[in-house]
Amino acid sequence: METRKQYTAEYKAKIAIETLREANTPSEIASREAINVKQIYNWRQTLLDGAQLVFDQNKSEREHERKLAEASEREEGLMAKVGRLTIENDWLKKKSTDSSGKR
Repeated sequence: METRKQYTAEYKAKIAIETLREANTPSEIASREAINVKQIYNWRQTLLDGAQLVFDQNKSEREHERKLAEASEREEGLMAKVGRLTIENDWLKKKSTDSSGKR
């Protein structure tokens, strides 16, 4: 029984991209690589079908990075505010103790 040959994703992409460049026909590539031409057409179609995902993923990643930056900026602002309020609170406690002790 013959086992099916396994091809890496990198190899499939290389072959599919080569067909899109149109320097060689899919038949020529199939002959050179000893692959069924139908398989090459399938890889090319898979590449074309999935191309949009590359751009959607990039957009999604940029959106995620933007949200992280906004959250970090908001956190820095809140930490600064907590610091100011802590200083004010300590100052008020000290003043309260000083004024109650002098009476």
